[in-house]
Formats: sequence, structure tokens, C-alpha cells
Amino acid sequence: MEALASTASHPSSKWTPPFDASDIVKSIHAMLHPRNIVLVGATDKPGNYAERIWNNLIKYKYAGGLFPMNAKRETIWGVTCYKDFASLPEKPDHVLVLVPARFAVQVIRDAAAAGARSATIVTSGFSELQDEESQRLAVELKQAIKETGLAVTGPNCLGNLSAGENLFTNIDDRIVTMAQGPVAVAGQSGAIVMAIRQALEDRGVGVGYMVTTGNESGLETPDLMAYFAADPSIRVIVVYLEGVRNTKVFRDACKAARAAGKPVIALKLGASEGGRAAAMAHTGALAGSIETFDAISTREGVIRVRGLDELIETTECFVHADPPKGNRLAAVSLSGGKRGLLIDAFYSAGLNFAALSPHASEQLARMLGPGSIVGNPLDAGFAAVVDPSVYMKSIKIMIDDPDTDIVIIDAELPKAPHELRERNLRIVNEMAGQANKPVIYISAMSIGFTDFTKGLRKSLPNIAVLQGLDRAVGAIKSLIDYAGLRKEVPDIVSSSKPAARALLEKTLKAADGAAALDEVASKKLLKAYGIPISREEVAQTAAEAAKIAKTIGFPVVAKVVSPDILHKSDVGGVVLNLNSAAEVKQAFNDITARVKKLKGKPKLEGVLIAQQVKADLELVVGASLDAEMGPVVLFGTGGVDIELMKDVALAGAPLDAAEAKELIAKTKAGIKLRGYRGKPALHEASAVKALVGLSNLMADADGRIASIDVNPFLINAKLGVAVDGLIVLNNAAAKKAAVAHK
Repeated sequence: MEALASTASHPSSKWTPPFDASDIVKSIHAMLHPRNIVLVGATDKPGNYAERIWNNLIKYKYAGGLFPMNAKRETIWGVTCYKDFASLPEKPDHVLVLVPARFAVQVIRDAAAAGARSATIVTSGFSELQDEESQRLAVELKQAIKETGLAVTGPNCLGNLSAGENLFTNIDDRIVTMAQGPVAVAGQSGAIVMAIRQALEDRGVGVGYMVTTGNESGLETPDLMAYFAADPSIRVIVVYLEGVRNTKVFRDACKAARAAGKPVIALKLGASEGGRAAAMAHTGALAGSIETFDAISTREGVIRVRGLDELIETTECFVHADPPKGNRLAAVSLSGGKRGLLIDAFYSAGLNFAALSPHASEQLARMLGPGSIVGNPLDAGFAAVVDPSVYMKSIKIMIDDPDTDIVIIDAELPKAPHELRERNLRIVNEMAGQANKPVIYISAMSIGFTDFTKGLRKSLPNIAVLQGLDRAVGAIKSLIDYAGLRKEVPDIVSSSKPAARALLEKTLKAADGAAALDEVASKKLLKAYGIPISREEVAQTAAEAAKIAKTIGFPVVAKVVSPDILHKSDVGGVVLNLNSAAEVKQAFNDITARVKKLKGKPKLEGVLIAQQVKADLELVVGASLDAEMGPVVLFGTGGVDIELMKDVALAGAPLDAAEAKELIAKTKAGIKLRGYRGKPALHEASAVKALVGLSNLMADADGRIASIDVNPFLINAKLGVAVDGLIVLNNAAAKKAAVAHK
């Protein structure tokens, strides 16, 4: 009981997961707050991982039981060495696996049988190696973890940190401050996660937990996110993601963090589109994995950063600045040039400085006089340089102004003792503590931190200190965007009708083995899901084509119908602006003649005669099954310019009408829809209906549809219609065709 009593003094031990917490949260708590640690494979060969970890546990005074295990040794590192779990003086709790890969599976099984609750497998030699034996061991290990129910990180990982327990089962031999800070870091790459922890420590930001997950045979990074969301000592969650294996677990973890008001700052590797059937359709090719990740995760409170520097600044910003009430920026500088840099940098990020209240402007003008620019940003200039108290008063006026939400101060922390600047910093720190808005210091360039700066920084808890203008702007934009998110993300479910779902099942059954649905089958299904379709009919002869055209009314379009031809215009399979029966007959004959000449003898199912809608705008609406993030819908500028314009936005499916409108508003096409430069507004309701319908169709298909491409979706002031539709299935035939298409 001694270990338990000693850990009770740590702040983290005051919180334990409640009775109704998930099994994952409870098991991770056991891993990060263990009663004892057993090092299996303890060896004192100089510089090896076992010795480094042991030294760290001793150096940082882990208070629980510490038991080295090695069947060939009686003592090691000056203490008793145990030959197996049965010989331990107490039941094992957390097990560090340091034996060669071929013995690791048995160690996991033996540890669980002896009563252990968690393990960290530092050993490598599993799925990261490509040989048959390593792959077999990886499968066996996964099975053992599943059967025993142990909370396991690794294999091929570098250990963990739990500051509240003085637990550091990591190989890092750099000095660690065991301050139980508000940040938790997790990820697959030990080197990157350790570098993040070190950089945050250098900046005076305490890391409460650091977990390296390695190959993730057991616990995955999203599992850790769920735990950090639950632990009240953590305020900011930082993750390094190489990929998302389980979309639902990831999204649930994001939602838990969002509900707890904890931002998730993610550095993610971009996945390639290779091997995804979605590449067959334009929609799929545009919906690259990183864009899909952004579309889905941003809604749930994830901030994706583009590099380690940006990650550090963004984390610093969220740790020391509460989300602002709005986006009205204010800034104080002592330089006209720096003032200009601030304006340019924030403007390029879509942010502007607010007009100051008349009262604030009057106060500043009266106090500063000539040589200053009274505005926002404020160049306090000559008067503030001569009299530091004037500088302090300027900052106070900006902080007190009710018309500002964030106050930025252009200055860096001193690198060496400087009495006046230190005093000013303490005054501003006090002001910030009483303000109801974030106060952020920005150094326009990265100047680094000395030991003096690090100590000084820790004494200023109420202000954020950012380095590098571009990264600072990104961090502040993320802070503003996060503040604008809904706290609870509603679960949107498919709103389709039973008849539509029945047609989906029938169509998929009929298409068994085909790579894609032809245009007629595609459109029939789209229509059932509420996507507006142009008036049209398939003709088998030239005479029938002319008759259909007369019924629909001129002008019409003629298009080839074949499941083997995915991009009709590429093979001369589309003829526009047909204004008479004779022109329609000619087009029918021309299309059939061209198709007969094609290599591979594509199957011809007829020629589609469709109403030609006079469009004020060509849109693309589509959907894709992303390999990592699941179903996603796309909206943007369509027609032949789709690749050139790249004016598209993405959202997770299913979505509702409100989210469809938000998606539309993110594009230039959305601006045109609302009536651009005096032009009439277009029929946005039809685009909303199409997006909701597509998202319902993807949700109902549950992974059986790879992509849906509706390009163009033609729209004018009175209506919007899908004039083309391609539904690619998610099956072996589609994957084979995708490879051939590349």
C-alpha cells in the first residue's frame, strides 16, 4: 500500500475516472497511474534502452514499486532482479516489455495472467519490418492484446511520461521538468512526440502526459485523445497522426474533446490517393485525404497545423489565451513599419483590425500627440518610447476598450535581465489577468529563448508569447475559429425515404460485379434521393431519339449511355445544342459510329436525349468514400474548368440543410449563387437539396459506393438540375478499373 499512499499526494491522483467512464479511459488511467512498474528484459549493458528507462524512473523519483525482471540475473543496478512474475513481492501492474520480439507475445500473456493491467512494448521487430516472421509476430501480438484486455502501447515505441506520478518510462536522457502541465501529447513517432515535449518545455509550457504509441497494436492515438478529454488536468491535446485507422473512434474522441472545450492540435501526414477507386471520378481525385481530414475534423474542434513550429506556437496560444468573444483584433506597436507588417500579415489570413471606440481614440490622441499613429494597430511611437508609463497606459486603453476582443502587443521578451522591460511585462501580465480577453505578445521573428527568458516566461502565466509573425497569425486565427465552433456537434443521420433506400439495394444488387452504374441507373438513383434531374429518356434508334426530343422540347443534348465509358466528352460521346429532329438523328448516328470505333469495344446501351438547361452557372456536386475518414461530399465550380479552378469545398456525410449551406458559402461558386455584382440570386435550394441527397445516399450505401460525380450541375434563377451523373462502386472491378485509368 506504500506506493498508493505516496502517489496520493500528486494532484493527478485526486481524479480517477468515474464509474460510467469507458473501459478505454479506465485502462489508460491504469497505464498512466500504475501502482508499480516491472521492467521485463532488464539488462545493464551500457546505453541500452532498459538502463536508460531505469535511470529515468530513479532520477525522477517514481514513488511506486520498481521491479527489474531477468531470469539470468539475481541482482541488477544494485537491487534484486526477479526471474518471473510469480517471484515478485506484489502483483504486477504496468509492464515494460524490453525482451526480443519473439518473446514479447508470451510476456504479455504471462503479465495479464499475473494480474497486470497495462504494458508498454518498447521492443521493435513487428509489422514495421516486411519479412514474414515479423508480420506473423505482429498478428500474434495483436491477438494476445485483444484476448488479455491489457492497455498496451507499442510495440516499437519509446515510452511515456505521466508528470503527476513522476513516471518517465522513456529513453530520453535530456532533463525533464516534472511539472504537471495542462498539455498532453501523443503520437506514433517517438522522436516527433519527444521533440514536441522538449520544445514546449523550452517555451515554459508544462506537459502533463506524453505517450508514444509506436505501431499501435493495442492503444491507438485516438484512444489517448479520449482519455485526455476526460482528465480535468489537461486543457490542450496535441497529437501526431500518421493515419486514422478507425474513423468512428477518432471522431468520437474529437467530439469528447470538443464537448470538454479542449482543442485538439494535430500534425498529420498527408495520405496519397493511390489505390482508391475514388480516383476514377473527378470528385474522388479532388477529395484528397488531407482535405477530407480537414473537412471532417475541423467541425469537431481539431486544429491541423502544417509543421512543428506552427504546432508549438498554436499550443502556446491555446494554453495561455482563452477563446475570445469575437474576432475584433487590436494591436500596440512602437514602430510604423511593424504596424504595417501586422496589418499585412493578418489581412492575408482574412483577419482585420477593428475600429477603436471613440472614447479609446480620444484618450490615446490626447496622451500621445505628434509622432504617433492613433488607430488600430496603434503606433504609440515617440511619446511611449520617451515615457514608458505612456506605453503602459496605451496598452491599458486597448485592453479596456469594449470594441476589441484580442489585444496583440508587438514586443519580444528580453534575453537577459532588463529591469524596466521586466517590470512592464509584470504590469501587462496583471492587466491580462483582470481582462476578459486574450492578451498576446508577438515577436515578429523567432529570436529563441535563453535560460533567463524561460524563467521569466514562467512568471507571466496570463499572457501568450508567440514567435514569428506568420505562425503567430496562424495560431490566433485558429483561436478565433475554435471560439466560433458549436460546443456539441450534433450527430446527423440520413434523412432518406424508405423508397429511396429500397431502390439503392435493388440497384446495387443488379449492378453486381460492375465497376460503375451507367448514367441512366445513376440518375434514377440520384432522383430517388431528391437530387433534381433534367428531363430525359434513352433512345435505341435515331427515329426514337427525334421523337423523344420533340416531347421534351428543343434544345436538347445527346449523350452516349455505356457503363464502360466513364468520361463521355473525352470520346466524343456528347453533342450539345440540338435544335431540330434532323440534328438529333445526325447526333445519334455520329455518337454510335464513334463508339463502335473505340478500342475495347465498350457496351452501347443507347443514346440519352435530355433537355438542355440554360445555365447561369455550372457547379459540381459529388461525394467520395475517403480511405481514412469515410464518406464526404463536395461542392464547387464545375464544368470543364473543375481542375483548373479547384474551387471546391468538402464536408463529412451525412449533412443537413444548414451544413449544406455552410459548405456552399465556403466557395466562390457560393458567392455567385447569392447574386454577385448585381446579378440575380440563383436557385440555391436545389444545390442544398442535391448535397443533402448525395450525403444520405453515401451514408445509406455504407461503404459500397466509392464516389458520385455530378458534373455539371446546372443552375439558374429558377431551377438547378443534375445533367450528368456517375456512380462508381466500391468493389474489385472498380479498383481494377481505377488502376487502368491511371
